[in-house]
Amino acid sequence: MSEGSPTGPVSAVHRFDEARLDRWLAANLLEYAGDLQVSQFAGGASNPTFLLASGDRRYVLRKKPPGVLLSSAHQVDREYRVMAALRDTGVPVPVMRGICDDPEVVGTGFYVMDYLEGRIFRDARLPGLPPAERTAIYDQLNAVLATLHGVDWQAVGLEGFGRPGNYFERQIARWTRQYRETPLPPVPAMETLIEQLPLHIPSDDSVTIAHGDYRLENVMFHPTEPRLIAVLDWELSTIGHPLADLAYSAFLWHSDSPGWGTLDGVDFATSGIPTEQEWIDAYRARTGRGPIEGWNFLIAFSVFRLASISHGVHARALAGNTPIAQAAGGPTESGTGHLADIALRLLHRS
Repeated sequence: MSEGSPTGPVSAVHRFDEARLDRWLAANLLEYAGDLQVSQFAGGASNPTFLLASGDRRYVLRKKPPGVLLSSAHQVDREYRVMAALRDTGVPVPVMRGICDDPEVVGTGFYVMDYLEGRIFRDARLPGLPPAERTAIYDQLNAVLATLHGVDWQAVGLEGFGRPGNYFERQIARWTRQYRETPLPPVPAMETLIEQLPLHIPSDDSVTIAHGDYRLENVMFHPTEPRLIAVLDWELSTIGHPLADLAYSAFLWHSDSPGWGTLDGVDFATSGIPTEQEWIDAYRARTGRGPIEGWNFLIAFSVFRLASISHGVHARALAGNTPIAQAAGGPTESGTGHLADIALRLLHRS
């Protein structure tokens, strides 16, 4: 959370008993000084996020949203576990302070981590920055992804965090199930995509820690330096396929919407931002990976996941369980069909 993530009063839909939270913090955080002040970060279409101020210390609380939730969504305990495991690796993450699964405290499960001061870039085109800084920021984003995929997930205690192997088959099944459990009408393009994706799964079955939502908006940079200081939003992390992360991060080069992140209109020759191929080549050089099989599938799969997520966020917006007025395209419009159309085009491009 940063200057790019303003805070305000806690929204009505996300209010909780602050006195109960105060008692929990006093019992579970040794350095907690009381005099709790709570505000809410803007954003948080998935898991609501709050700033906790206590004396001269600040913390961040992330919790599940209220309402009836899909069983596979909003697993804040997974976020906590993976960030705690990565603390002593080369992957920058905030310090975890405590986790609670008792809904009597704030209404849902939650965890608390240290607050970090830094910059979160919401516009992937990085307006206002000089080309050299843009280059350095994208290089850091690429380097940290390669570092993450080099972590020995078993050595850091993530046994059982996911099932290694057959990642894409299992993920297609998971996101299909989540899409179909969402109480909205079927989307024709999504149904076509669900039929066609399994026919294009590549043979490479690599296994690493996979972040699941790795993009510029989900990392934090130093306040003044082009140095990545924290990878955030680990809700979708698992033991998975490294190229799923790489392809998801590369959706920027194919997206036409600032809401999902886009590089539309960027002059790659002068902006300092790499081309998609330069992004891929930098990752391959850092990881020692050879030519990538099935890139069209990998990108299409990433957009399929995003479409399923968009479907769920849109349903929650209609139900009033998110404070974001334009979640998933707006309260009366879902981005699911548009994303599925993009995925089909990418899957079958020459």
